[in-house]
Amino acid sequence: MIYTVTFNPALDYVVRLPELAPGEVNRTDSEDIQLGGKGINVSCVLGQLGFESVALGFVAGFTGEAVEAGLARRGVKSDFIRLPEGLTRINVKIKAGAETEINGRGPAIPAAALEELFHKLDALTAGDVLVLAGSIPSSLPSDVYQRILEKLAPKGVLCAVDATGELLVKVLPYKPFLIKPNNHELGEIFGRILHTGDEIVECARLLQDKGARNVLVSMAGDGALLLDEEGGVHRLEAFKGKVKNSVGAGDSMVAGFVAGWLEKGDWAWALRLGSACGSATAFSDTLATRAEIDALLQR
Repeated sequence: MIYTVTFNPALDYVVRLPELAPGEVNRTDSEDIQLGGKGINVSCVLGQLGFESVALGFVAGFTGEAVEAGLARRGVKSDFIRLPEGLTRINVKIKAGAETEINGRGPAIPAAALEELFHKLDALTAGDVLVLAGSIPSSLPSDVYQRILEKLAPKGVLCAVDATGELLVKVLPYKPFLIKPNNHELGEIFGRILHTGDEIVECARLLQDKGARNVLVSMAGDGALLLDEEGGVHRLEAFKGKVKNSVGAGDSMVAGFVAGWLEKGDWAWALRLGSACGSATAFSDTLATRAEIDALLQR
C-alpha cells in the first residue's frame, strides 16, 4: 500500500482575474475550491493513475471535514487524525497574471496527536510506500521526518521525501528510496547556484553519497534528471506546453515516478511518467487527469 502524509492540509480558494488592483475592490472572473497539501496532491494523482493510497495527517474543524469529504468524492482513502481545536487552513491562490499565494497557518498539533500518527505508521511493513512531502508546521519538532524514517527504514518501507534544506538532509542517513529536490533547492543545500547539467549531477551524487538511493531533480523548462541507485543517469527534456499552474506540479511528478516504478520497475519509465504527470498539472488549472497525462505520453 502507498501512504502519504500531509501535516498541514488545506482548502485552496483559487481565484482568477485579469489583474490585481491593490487598494480597490477586485472582481473575479472565476473561482474554485480545491484540496491542498502536498501529500494530498500525491494521493489524488496516484488515484488518476489507478494506484490506491491512504492519505494520513491531521485535520480540524469544518474545513477538515471538507478535506475528508473531498478526498472521498475522488475515491481517495484517508485516515486523518482529528484535532480537538483549530481549523484546517484555507489558502488563497490569486491568479492575476502572476500567481500570488496567501497560506494559512493551520492548527497546532499537540504531542499526543503526533504520537498517534507514529502509531499508525508503525503498522507499515516491507513493500509499503510512504511519501513525506512539504514543510512541517512550527508546532512540530524539526526532526519529525528524521524520526519517521528512523522508525521505518529498518522495516523495508520505501520512503520518498520531497522537502527542502535541513528537513531533507537530515533524512539521508536513513537511505530514503527517493528524494526530489528541484535544481534551485539542490543548489541551496550546497550554497551554490547550479548552471549546468554536470553541476546538477555532481550535487545529486553528493546526496547519494550521504544516503539517498534515487535522486530526482526537476528543472522546470529544462526537463528532469534522475540518478538511480544502480549508477545510471537519466535525462529527459521537458514536455512542451503552456504553463498555467505551478501548484502541485512537483507533487504530481513524485506520484508519477512512484507509480511508474511500481508498475514496471524501470527507471526510465518512472522518470517519463513522473515528468508527464508534473507537466500535465503545470499545463492545467488543476491537478492532472489521466487523460491529460496520457495525451503527453503519446507525443
